[in-house]
Amino acid sequence: MPFIAHNGHRTFYRTVGSGPLVVLLHGHLLGSQCWLDGGFAEVFTRDHTVALIDALGHGQSDKPADPAAYRLKEQAGRVVAVMDALGFETADVIGHSMGAWTGAGIARQCPHRLRSLTLGGWDPVKGVAAAFPPGFEGPLHFDQVLELAQAMVPDLVSWVRPEDEPGLRASWDALAELDGLAQTLASIRIPLLLWCGRGDIRGSHMQAFADRQGLEMIWTAGNHNSVVYEHAPEGARAIRARLDIGVRGEGGSEPTPGGASGAIRA
Repeated sequence: MPFIAHNGHRTFYRTVGSGPLVVLLHGHLLGSQCWLDGGFAEVFTRDHTVALIDALGHGQSDKPADPAAYRLKEQAGRVVAVMDALGFETADVIGHSMGAWTGAGIARQCPHRLRSLTLGGWDPVKGVAAAFPPGFEGPLHFDQVLELAQAMVPDLVSWVRPEDEPGLRASWDALAELDGLAQTLASIRIPLLLWCGRGDIRGSHMQAFADRQGLEMIWTAGNHNSVVYEHAPEGARAIRARLDIGVRGEGGSEPTPGGASGAIRA
């Protein structure tokens, strides 16, 4: 099985397809298998290499309890290490929820490794706090998150064992690290796209950020979880179509800062 080692911890990854690299980054409490189960990855595999990465604390990757292992710099560095192992200098990165947070970290840490960046189900300003319903007195702690997931989507979290929980808790707590991310995304000079399910309460916050920064945002069917399961192909096709428009549709012009005017290369 393919693993990379980064600062003492192993990260599991696999690839499907061939061609330019697309990296898919999953959300908290999920794993890279979600992109295959829902059919999202298949939209890209006919002419791209698609890298599926289990975030630290998830899937087949290591699950240390040390909070320092889950800092954004570390998480972004692991994705870049996978790219290096695969021999790709750049990639189109698509992240959902925690994966979007990690993608934003790559944009801050090494934007030259990105051809484009798509952020799904995550608000660059409020982060996971954007998911709180009106009147909720935060913060939302990991134990509450796991309890809600076990009640609402038990099949998705059936893999979680008691020994996995310390790492997952550290991973959840790390998502509060937001310093400078909104500013990075507002000024980055790569194609940038925001994506959200119509039933996801994070969407209004994301749209507000997109409107302030003049960014493209697309809405597809589903809530926060179903966009990568029941409605995954719709989201994948919409993302691919929008990114494919860019350079080809505009005569090969250079992307503007923060704009979604680039293309996934076929």
